[in-house]
Amino acid sequence: MILRVRRLLVAGAMGSVFLMAAGSTLGPAVAAPGPADDAALPVAVETFNYPNAAKILKEQGIALRKGDGHILLADCKVSKDIVVSTGMRHPGQTESGKYCFRVTGTGKVGYLSLEIPKVFNVRAGDYSVRASVTADGKTETVTVPKNEYTPVGVGIDDQNTPTMLVELRVTG
Repeated sequence: MILRVRRLLVAGAMGSVFLMAAGSTLGPAVAAPGPADDAALPVAVETFNYPNAAKILKEQGIALRKGDGHILLADCKVSKDIVVSTGMRHPGQTESGKYCFRVTGTGKVGYLSLEIPKVFNVRAGDYSVRASVTADGKTETVTVPKNEYTPVGVGIDDQNTPTMLVELRVTG
C-alpha cells in the first residue's frame, strides 16, 4: 500500500511540474516594448529617383531622372534593348555617339525620365518603345516598333534644331 501511495505522489508531482511548465509557455503573449509614439518611426517613401544619377551625369554626360526600374542604362557591348543615337560625344559612352538601355522585368512596361541632348535616332530591340523628345519648347512623342529605329529631330531633317530625349516608355 505504501508503494502505491508513493507512486501516486511521484506521478502527481511530475504532473504539477508539467502543468507549470506548460502554463508558462502557453500563457498569454506579451508584446515587446516599443516606442511610445508611432510618429517617431521613420517612413519609407519611394521617390523613383534613378540611383547614382549624379555620378552618371558626371561620368556619361546624361541626366537620368526618375523611372520604375524597368529601363536601365547599360553598356552597349552588353545590351541594346534600346539604343539612343546622339550627336553628343562623351568619353563615358561605351560606343561613340550612343547610349544603350536594358529592359528588365517582363518587358511589357517600363518608364524612364531622362535628358539626352542632340538625339537624332531611337532604336528598339525586342520591345516596342515610345520616346518623348523636346525641340524648340515643344514635346513630341514618337512610337518605335520593336526591332526598328525611328529618326527624330535632325535625324528627320538636318534643318531641325537639336532634339532632347526626355522620356522612354516600353509599351510591349
